[in-house]
Amino acid sequence: MYKKILCVDDDPITLMLCKKVIQKSEFSEVIDIANNGEDALKYLDAIKGGHISDPDFILPELMFLDLNMPVMGGWEFLDEMTEHNYIEHFPNLKVIVLSSTIDPKDIEKSKSYPMVLDFLSKPITREMLESLKK
Repeated sequence: MYKKILCVDDDPITLMLCKKVIQKSEFSEVIDIANNGEDALKYLDAIKGGHISDPDFILPELMFLDLNMPVMGGWEFLDEMTEHNYIEHFPNLKVIVLSSTIDPKDIEKSKSYPMVLDFLSKPITREMLESLKK
């Protein structure tokens, strides 16, 4: 079981479904949410910058990331993470791209990011989570 994961998606129904499946599967103790890539970067920046004063704060270990979102999509988010070396600050954070696209080019592109663990198609299922359990 993961201690904390971060779900990044602009669709409230997808987020609700993710939370339900994750909770029922006992996949993670805590589920944090960001509505787009920019919000996810702000979340990570707050951690990186030491702006979270709670000594019991748990770093997310896994992120489910949608690709197509307003403000900042998944590709832009991954580019920012790579360009600004977030992997140095979050070496244990792995990303699962969770998208409705099945374009082989997207799947191949996701492999070029060192923090991306896998590319899965929506919707998230219990079987998917079983294959990701640590």
